[in-house]
Amino acid sequence: MTAPSLADVVRLLERRYPPGTAESWDAVGLVTGDPEQPVRRVLFAVDPVAVVVDEAVGWDADLVVTHHPLLLRPVHSIAATTFKGALLHRLVRSGTALYTAHTNADAAAGGVNDALAEALGLVGTDPLDPAPAEPLDKHVVFVPVAEAERLVDALAAAGAGAIGEYTRCAWTSTGEGTFTPSDAASPAIGSAGQASRVVEARVEMVAPRRLRAAVVAAMRGAHPYEEPAFDVLELASWPGATGTGRVGTLRAPTTLREFAAAVAAALPATAQGVRFAGDPDGRVERVAVVGGSGDSFFDAVRAAGVDAYVTADLRHHPTSELRERAEHEGSSAPYLVDVAHFASEWPWLALAARTLAQDAAAAGTTVETRVSTVSTDPWTGRVASPEAPEAPAFREPPEGHP
Repeated sequence: MTAPSLADVVRLLERRYPPGTAESWDAVGLVTGDPEQPVRRVLFAVDPVAVVVDEAVGWDADLVVTHHPLLLRPVHSIAATTFKGALLHRLVRSGTALYTAHTNADAAAGGVNDALAEALGLVGTDPLDPAPAEPLDKHVVFVPVAEAERLVDALAAAGAGAIGEYTRCAWTSTGEGTFTPSDAASPAIGSAGQASRVVEARVEMVAPRRLRAAVVAAMRGAHPYEEPAFDVLELASWPGATGTGRVGTLRAPTTLREFAAAVAAALPATAQGVRFAGDPDGRVERVAVVGGSGDSFFDAVRAAGVDAYVTADLRHHPTSELRERAEHEGSSAPYLVDVAHFASEWPWLALAARTLAQDAAAAGTTVETRVSTVSTDPWTGRVASPEAPEAPAFREPPEGHP
């Protein structure tokens, strides 16, 4: 087995984490590297920072795959006098490519949120905020029975008939078609001015709406008629299998305190640790998770009817408002469990590394993968408050003060 090229590895990564599913503001994909260079070793990390580059160069990695982008916003210089420019220069000099899978890895099956849900022991998971499935058309074509198989082949070659892991999916039925060609027509069957009746197959195949023009062109090219009869029907939309966050169920109910402890045990240790908001003895069974910053999804969390929500970077005001709103409505849920941003996304690294090695082997190549051993959580320490802090003493205002 040989090492794949960087272009081969990028194709494998983008099959798992399609760039088109990234948020519009995001910057994902290949940052630096020669597509023709061989890739023998791949290092996975959360952040593209100096210590990760040190580790990659020291391990002689050919590629670093990070979750967070190095160049999220446009830049006008990558001079080595800048922090990010210096990192890029070092990567280029060492022959180490850099690739980013960010919000596309968040949404993907087997991505950041699936890995977090799995690490916390959730089962039966679905997306918290599902992305809509790709819009589909149904192409309905009437063709002489003898030409039906050739037409199906042509439509399939243009991208129609793909459903999940199946291709060339079609449904046919037969009936009788009738038509009368004009004097200016050049009919494949029948004569000008004479009514014709033909036993025809009704062929139905679905196709992504973005391929509509190509599928219709393929149909016209393969159809024996001068003017084929066909319909293009826009199918109803529905939630897809991917999207932001995941909602699932614990194998056994527990308390909020015990659940928070389990979360702390499942994720990398950080200076922040794990905070929770709610009754420590409250019941937790149904849980939502979002890797990274997640307080913008509070409405989806409430709609999901979960007992607890695990995410990172919870801010004071949104957290306070969510808890107060729940109590005002006579509900204890959702409880909140706040973890470090780095810790919430770290479980994906091992899953992504294992998946890439498997995909490369299935393609007849081999890569060695490794998860970075360096914590890139920016916080380095914490001073704990006393267990039961006393309320600040009330002092009388100075005399004459309003």
